[in-house]
Amino acid sequence: MIDETAPPRVDSEVGPLRAVLLHRPGNELKRLTPRNNDQLLFDSIPWVDRAQAEHDAFAEVLRNRGVEVLLLADALRTALDDDRAHAAGVHAAVDDRRLGGDLADSLRSHLSGVDAAGLAEVLMAGMTFEELPSAEGASLVRMMNHPHDFAVDPLPNLLFTRDSSVWIADRVAISSLTMPARRRETAVLDLIYAYHPQFRHAARAYGAHSAPIEGGDVMLLAPGVLAIGVGERTTAAGAESLARSVFADGIAHTVLAVPIEQSRATMHLDTVCTMVDADAVVMYPLARDSLTAFTLRPTGDGGVKVAGPAPFLVAAAEAMEIDRLRVIDTGLDPVTAEREQWDDGNNTLALAPGVVVGYERNVETNERLEAAGIEVLPIAGSELGSGRGGPRCMSCPVRRDPL
Repeated sequence: MIDETAPPRVDSEVGPLRAVLLHRPGNELKRLTPRNNDQLLFDSIPWVDRAQAEHDAFAEVLRNRGVEVLLLADALRTALDDDRAHAAGVHAAVDDRRLGGDLADSLRSHLSGVDAAGLAEVLMAGMTFEELPSAEGASLVRMMNHPHDFAVDPLPNLLFTRDSSVWIADRVAISSLTMPARRRETAVLDLIYAYHPQFRHAARAYGAHSAPIEGGDVMLLAPGVLAIGVGERTTAAGAESLARSVFADGIAHTVLAVPIEQSRATMHLDTVCTMVDADAVVMYPLARDSLTAFTLRPTGDGGVKVAGPAPFLVAAAEAMEIDRLRVIDTGLDPVTAEREQWDDGNNTLALAPGVVVGYERNVETNERLEAAGIEVLPIAGSELGSGRGGPRCMSCPVRRDPL
């Protein structure tokens, strides 16, 4: 369990990592079938037992480096022990528009009587019409749905804890997730941050009902400096809204809005670029010269001034007040770079300056990192990567030491 005496705070991407929120794959992944995996944002159907073993090994690498690991399922069950959280969880699980009034009331009544562990399982793994409690009377909704259709959708993408929330200084931003398959994740994170003892008093930097923004697009380049990718998942309105929020809270002085290609391969900024040292990034070569950035700064009277666009690497170095950002390319040639970018070679998790976790399969990228003086802790990810996410996607840092 995370030390509750140490308040959450994250000021950078590479400060020594002390505590992190992970989600061990569970029964929600067993809900994936060839019929629904595209809708649920997975490129293939993972072997769940192997995915769990790979995730356990990932968590152990972190623990061996002194990182405290809080598992999302444990945190959710703890939060749901609070009666107020339990009632909110029932409300989050039941959708009247999908089930109709009578069936929704019946499910609400049933879930109100289950314990915290049972409700947590429904919130994460969902519930099929076949699994609904038996009810008197006829329900057209029930009769017209296949028994294996979902009355409560599963959340297989909970695995990627970076996307659903992100800590900025001592505040947490709850993401406003774009894809329908992920939107209910925010309710789960809301419950944890509102009712878990570790987070109960944490202030919010952003809310789930604001303009779309996802944590995989938010990068803390340096204390007070954020980069926000704008593409498939995060909108320009979301980037501007978060910028205004962090300026108003005094937890950032510069935000770089970075347009990225709207495609599956580059769904978030952290699929093309992550920080591996205080002055270094690993980056997809095709993005090195094409990435640009708009620079947002507060005007001092509550407004925001926008400059640019300028080359991302130039704008980032200026905002970070360094001469330049060192860039380590993914792969050794264009074909390998494209393959290893797709396999999350850019999606590394920094445990400290110059120490990162990366998928072992990205051999050439890892060799380039090592040659540049970056220690790479390799992990297996043949099953974990089936939802398109690497070590950074699978981790939400809760506490880092200052640089």
